[in-house]
Amino acid sequence: MSARRVMIVAGEASGDLHGGNLVREMRRIDPDIRFSGVGGKQMQEAGVELLADAADMAVVGLTEVGFKLGMILRVMRRLKISLKKDPPDLVILIDYPDFNLPLARTARKCGVKVLYYISPQVWAWRKGRIETIRKNVDRMVVILPFEEKFYRDAGVDVSFVGHPLLDEVRKKYERPAALKRFGLREEAITIAILPGSRRNEVAALLPEMLRACRILTEKISPLQFVLPIAGTLDPAFVRDILRPFRIRVNIIPDEIYDVIAVADAAMVASGTATLETALLETPMVVIYKVSGISYAIGRRFISVDHISLVNLIAGRTLVPELIQAEANPERIAAEVREIVTRRGKAREMRAALAEIRGKLGTSGASQRTARIACDML
Repeated sequence: MSARRVMIVAGEASGDLHGGNLVREMRRIDPDIRFSGVGGKQMQEAGVELLADAADMAVVGLTEVGFKLGMILRVMRRLKISLKKDPPDLVILIDYPDFNLPLARTARKCGVKVLYYISPQVWAWRKGRIETIRKNVDRMVVILPFEEKFYRDAGVDVSFVGHPLLDEVRKKYERPAALKRFGLREEAITIAILPGSRRNEVAALLPEMLRACRILTEKISPLQFVLPIAGTLDPAFVRDILRPFRIRVNIIPDEIYDVIAVADAAMVASGTATLETALLETPMVVIYKVSGISYAIGRRFISVDHISLVNLIAGRTLVPELIQAEANPERIAAEVREIVTRRGKAREMRAALAEIRGKLGTSGASQRTARIACDML
């Protein structure tokens, strides 16, 4: 019998991480499974033949996608042709709904089973997509506790497996070793800068964060800044943004968790990084900013009270959220300053963030998802 084949698609850094871990777990169950699709470094190292790089497809905001639309459509066309001419045994789709849901429709027409891992945020906005999922996805695997009931009530075959970050987010070094490794001073207040994993997101947020850093240096001393870089970003691109600001920032590739853990506070782009920061119990300010048109369109459909995963999971405001016009240097600096100068506030935030871990299920999400996927082959 020929080896079974899986097409797997992830469109950004967090999806690449979880996709890589899932592939590794599936190959532990069946080493002969062959994988191809869209992802990044993590999936490639796990053994996926990449047909396109996720870094080239990652965007944030509704209007911003236009800059990459041609390339995204070419990748879509290539995958659809592959599904029709040489259908795999299973398609695994990871988040990235505007790309993956049309691909799910094609897979269904071709008679290929579809597993969707890590739900689009249909419970927050564009709830009409739930019908597309019900019709075209054979199995939904969710990682947030409230998602299971949402899908089950909509008639979707769904399993909650816990959050894969529970297996990922951990420190390698104790604080003294981390400070030394990153060239940081023990006596200085450390601020982590996390502007996101997508180029257009970083281009929009990092300058605002750096202006906030400049304000903070005028009000707090000693102070130091550290910026961990996602694998999807070119360090040269980040340095080009940093250059005009003349602020000393330690740029650290590939050690995001130790960087976050060593920080006294963090400025964090809304997204998966807020949850990673919460699991490390580092106080944070969450920042979200897209084009005015994207935000105006999005607000018409959003039906939740919070924008950050941390506050959504907690069901209340644990960390400040600065959205659009509020995501300005003065407000960012003011919120960070309050965290690092009011020890009681920082202590309360750390205690509240410690509760998040218990709400995310138990470790082993990748293994549980791998078993579900292999059972579908």
